[in-house]
Amino acid sequence: MDMEKFLEFCREGNPISGEDKELHGLLTQCSYEAQRITMELNTSYHSKEEIVEIFSELTGTEVDSSFMCFPPFYTDFGKNINIGKNVFFNTGCSFQDRGGIHIGDGSLIGMNVTIATLNHGLPLETRNTTFASPVTLGKNVWIGSNATILPGVTVGDNSVIAAGAVVTKDVPKNVVVAGVPAKVVKAIPE
Repeated sequence: MDMEKFLEFCREGNPISGEDKELHGLLTQCSYEAQRITMELNTSYHSKEEIVEIFSELTGTEVDSSFMCFPPFYTDFGKNINIGKNVFFNTGCSFQDRGGIHIGDGSLIGMNVTIATLNHGLPLETRNTTFASPVTLGKNVWIGSNATILPGVTVGDNSVIAAGAVVTKDVPKNVVVAGVPAKVVKAIPE
């Protein structure tokens, strides 16, 4: 399988077994490229424009010039992050994006936020297999510092994830969620 087909395979959410040497080799190649690019991002000063260029290289798509990130930023894959317009990442974010991370326009991501899109099988037979599920953030989502968003979660437009929350289920639009696991604590007036 060539790299383009592999990236499409990943974007489709297919599982990858630790036993599959071909897929694991391609996955490792993507991870090393993401490490190279994020090391460049994280180890010296860059202008806002340079950061946009680096994220465009990392994701393999054109990132809008309105994007802003305060490094460091970490990812294990890089090629399955979709960033809308007027999006902000604060320092220390860590994305596990092979399953797909879609970030809507106007979203704000606080310090040290983790977004994960992979899980392992529970039975021993599939423990070394990773299963991908995308994370989707709607428009104008605000994620507080040290929050964790788990695989398969969709956060509705205008919602707020409180600092330190662990989001295990979908979040409706126009609400604040907090806690471990995160629960709706109040509505946001429209």
